[in-house]
Amino acid sequence: MVVESIPNVSEGRRAEVIARLSQALTAASGARLLDASSDASHNRSVFTLAGTPEALAQAVEGLAAQAVADIDLRVHRGEHPRMGAVDVIPFVPLEGATMDDCVALARQVGQCLAERFALPVYLYESAATRPHCRNLADIRRGGFEGLPTKMADPEWAPDFGPARPHPTAGATAVGARMPLIAFNVNLATDRLDVAKRIAVAVREKDGGLPSVKAMGVRLADRGIVQVSMNLTNYQVTAVHQAFDAVRREAANDGIEVVESEIVGLVPAAALRPGDEHVLRLAAFNPEQILERRLGLSTETLD
Repeated sequence: MVVESIPNVSEGRRAEVIARLSQALTAASGARLLDASSDASHNRSVFTLAGTPEALAQAVEGLAAQAVADIDLRVHRGEHPRMGAVDVIPFVPLEGATMDDCVALARQVGQCLAERFALPVYLYESAATRPHCRNLADIRRGGFEGLPTKMADPEWAPDFGPARPHPTAGATAVGARMPLIAFNVNLATDRLDVAKRIAVAVREKDGGLPSVKAMGVRLADRGIVQVSMNLTNYQVTAVHQAFDAVRREAANDGIEVVESEIVGLVPAAALRPGDEHVLRLAAFNPEQILERRLGLSTETLD
């Protein structure tokens, strides 16, 4: 049984801390670190690993220990919404695994993190125990700073752990879901209002593309803005369709697309031949293809 996990950690700037987080993941026997991506503007790192449920449970527990020791959200600043030092830990079924396996793993890991680190833990997506907690964005809304007020409402009591945020590490969401593609499109402007308008136009919740979540963010170090998207089902809305929608919306304001990027790994079926050029993918590496990293055929994952 092979399961994938993609923990997101609220640190993307301090190289020495990111190195310790990576080392914590690789210390677990049987867990393979497939990819690590850090973004200074978002101040966030995304790790992709695969292994047996037992190995992944050990790996993310080690990651949480290091993150709680190294990250203080009271002084953390970044463009990406966050509520925890280890912000989110999703589990995805791969070879021989089912969604039920991942739900059981998410609940096991959530309880462990709560008991060991006194972290409030919310279960989301397929692992959610309450309908209003299925959507990660709803759980995270208000961020770290808003947790005390939010958690005072019994409706937002965590599934595991204390009904108050950890003083420096906040709260963590642990879930089970299908593959998600993190896809960003950078625009040749510094107008954040444009990026936010485009995000509203393309995301599902405001009548845009189905299975697309989006937000507009500023990349201060580059003097441009970005439409940052999560494609929750690439078979419903493909990567190239999301890119074309952003490009068309930007053109309405006379703004060009600089480039796009895929954060982490992507299933082979999500990209067409030539997409690297059509999508203006920046620094895309064929090793970002999930099947190539795992040594599995496309048919295995389909």
